[in-house]
Amino acid sequence: MTEQSIEALVADAKRVGEAVSVAGAGMVDREVLAEVVALCAVAGEHLLVVGAPGTAKSEAVRRVAGQLGGRYFEYLLGRFTEPNELFGPVDLRLLREGRVEFETAGMLPEAEIAFLDEVFLGSTAVLNTLLGLLNERVFRRGRTVLASPLRVCVGAANSMPEDPALAAFADRFLARIFVEPVPDARLEELLEAGRRAAPVPLDSTSLLGAVDRLATAAQACDLADVTPLVGAAVRRLRGAGVALSDRRAVRAQRLIAAAAVLDGRTAATAQDLWVIPLIAPTADAQKLARDTLADLVEKSSNSSLVYAAEELSRGALARAERLARTAAALLTEHGSAPGDRDVRLRVEATLREMDAGFDLSDLPESLAGVRAQLVAAVRS
Repeated sequence: MTEQSIEALVADAKRVGEAVSVAGAGMVDREVLAEVVALCAVAGEHLLVVGAPGTAKSEAVRRVAGQLGGRYFEYLLGRFTEPNELFGPVDLRLLREGRVEFETAGMLPEAEIAFLDEVFLGSTAVLNTLLGLLNERVFRRGRTVLASPLRVCVGAANSMPEDPALAAFADRFLARIFVEPVPDARLEELLEAGRRAAPVPLDSTSLLGAVDRLATAAQACDLADVTPLVGAAVRRLRGAGVALSDRRAVRAQRLIAAAAVLDGRTAATAQDLWVIPLIAPTADAQKLARDTLADLVEKSSNSSLVYAAEELSRGALARAERLARTAAALLTEHGSAPGDRDVRLRVEATLREMDAGFDLSDLPESLAGVRAQLVAAVRS
């Protein structure tokens, strides 16, 4: 790849990262979910979000879709949902000519980003058609055969299905996020966020072109150096009792490659292993995966997906990236001499978090400069 191409890759990663940051910033404790939606869109994989009703699963996905642009489809499935509610009605004009085809305009087969709530409640007819659409990105029904432009489908459920018959369908969602209600300690933030309007798109043009270029770069990403580490990680997880099929292990490489290109690189490294816990099938398995892989993922970081890299790796470098971004945003928004009391408290809280997490004599380079600026702002 030429130097010019790498510059273009970095620029695309930065645009997508900034858009996702705006989508997540207006919400409380949903930044990781917003970032993983973008990760999956670049990887060409689907995401399953599991959590209680009312935990802003759909809102997070809707905001990311709004920032990335493109055609968005959202639907709440139920036991009695008819296939035509998702895939479109029969084309009556063609039916009179004896042909069974479907009108798909504005429906799921033509969506670029999709959110399906209560996804496991769909009927057998709905799930069978969905299976083909998710697997092959091709919609087949009657005589209608349509190449789907779907980048990512996010399925949501209140809990994982217990019916073994749904296991094969659930396995099509490679990445999984388990969300909890916002903790009581952050209720004031939640109430304040709930009063704010959803952010307007950062870019007036669709960012799906940038997502597609990053997806192409991810397909060509060099995984040679990281392959032994991925093998070691999968062996450790299986040894610890985390059930990982060969298919999930192989496809995890797509998430790793996507993480690398979203960090502006054409080759994956140990920095990108933080995505591996996402493929563990349950919340308990994901916690076990983080503990089991702690030393392998401690060097993780990502300049575009700072919250997800920190949360899934709990590594120092990822935390430094996130704090550096928070500090830079405070300085950009409020200047080097904030007069507002609440802003000064936020600056002081950020400084306290930096000092609690890092030894000043060994402060990461990404934090050193912004910490000095924050100290000057507090003393001004």
